[in-house]
Amino acid sequence: MSEIMRTVQDDIGREDESAPIEMLASLFEARDWAFDHAGEDEISAEVKGAWATYQIQAVWRAEDRVLQLLCLPDIRVADSKRQAMFEALALINEQIWVGHFDTWSSSGVVLYRHGLMLGEDGLLGPGQAQTVVEAAIEECDRFYPVFQFILWGDKTPTEALAAAMIDAAGEA
Repeated sequence: MSEIMRTVQDDIGREDESAPIEMLASLFEARDWAFDHAGEDEISAEVKGAWATYQIQAVWRAEDRVLQLLCLPDIRVADSKRQAMFEALALINEQIWVGHFDTWSSSGVVLYRHGLMLGEDGLLGPGQAQTVVEAAIEECDRFYPVFQFILWGDKTPTEALAAAMIDAAGEA
């Protein structure tokens, strides 16, 4: 478990399930993350990751019982780099078990997206809330260097992924 997320039940002070946006607000508040309700069924927060500050947005669709979580690492892809980025996203998504990376076609913004289908009651537990938010942050941290190698280092998608996935031995 990352340092960003600690024992949810202790921090949130609740162990019961609740409406998804309410549960996420409790999590964000417990972490002292700035957050804002964009509506009854939408919340956003800013979270400091290893490489950047990420914008997390969650939208609840009660009729489908789906919570869509987005994590935006504030990366915009210039038209000249879009083809390389599409290839990189395909390579990255092959390695992800939950959620996926995408770009908004209109703006070129890179994002991580995950749709969480909740049960008949449409409630979200503290552990689920922690897990889905933690996964989004960890995946953005894990692949942020790939995007930078392509956008600023002029590496090919394959080179960028290989360079970003090198595990350093030991600690500095």
